Amino acid sequence: MKKVLILGVNGFIGHHLSKRILETTDWDVYGMDMQNDRLGDLINHPRMHFFEGDITINKEWVEYHIRKCDVILPLVAIATPATYVQQPLKVFELDFEANLPIVRSAMKYKKHLVFPSTSEVYGMCEDSEFDPGASNLVYGPINKPRWIYACSKQLMDRVIWGYGMEGLRFTLFRPFNWIGPGLDSIYTPKEGSSRVVTQFLGHIVRGEPINLVDGGAQKRAFTYIDDGIDALMHIIANKNDVANGKIYNIGNPKNNHSVRELANQMLEIARSIPEYAKTAKEVKIVETTSGAYYGEGYQDVQNRVPAIDNTMAELGWKPTTTMTDALKNIFEAYRMDVDKARQLVDSE
Repeated sequence: MKKVLILGVNGFIGHHLSKRILETTDWDVYGMDMQNDRLGDLINHPRMHFFEGDITINKEWVEYHIRKCDVILPLVAIATPATYVQQPLKVFELDFEANLPIVRSAMKYKKHLVFPSTSEVYGMCEDSEFDPGASNLVYGPINKPRWIYACSKQLMDRVIWGYGMEGLRFTLFRPFNWIGPGLDSIYTPKEGSSRVVTQFLGHIVRGEPINLVDGGAQKRAFTYIDDGIDALMHIIANKNDVANGKIYNIGNPKNNHSVRELANQMLEIARSIPEYAKTAKEVKIVETTSGAYYGEGYQDVQNRVPAIDNTMAELGWKPTTTMTDALKNIFEAYRMDVDKARQLVDSE
């Protein structure tokens, strides 16, 4: 019976992973976060051990539970592009500095560290598919702080790999644009404060224009959260130690769509669902520049497709959720929240 420590348990990946573990295994989840609103009834589950805390403050609790648990998932990170541009030091301090002691404790207590890298580490790589073992990691100049997130994550990947050379049992996983219910709050109208699918959903429920940055031609390979969690469950189970010392892209190359295609597809789905139809008809698609939307320190990637051959072969996994089904599931999950979202914006 495994004991799994999830730091950032109330986050997007954390709460979905906890739910799957508690529903399908006999494992215990030890979770820390600063809030528990996404956890719902999971908080009362006999195998969920939740602690309200902060990894930068409650360091003794964290070290004690690393020693106590078998698998360590440090999921605490800032992952919103607006923050990369506006507060780059905050990104570095949390995503790298605050996580480094956790990595060192995993090494000290000989635990299996399952660490979230990111598809962003590949940067502006020009490969048609990003290969974790072969693709170059390419970033823009220093005056584009957008890259501090990717750079911080890459440095952590290299540090973890270095500890692996000295005996750390680790797996690095790179999520490619995971989407699903609970990604961000749809009640946040502030531009650039949430990820693209949630941003568009918020605009649709409020009947606001959808802004396409630099025309929306940039493509992303979107992955439904259930498929991502499937892969993570295989990594945590780690049958025959298959995942030790490995880097896995977790994404769905078949769901590679431009941001403009995403906006049009979301609007089409919204117009077919009564709760969204009225406001969806009011939404206009407008174009803006990345400088106006994010700030002058932004650069974008035109294509981001994962090579997943090793992930599928070694973990016995494959992504199965189509883009249409993924988006329909998200709209369905938020149907009961539509009126609240409208009222919030009316009171602004």
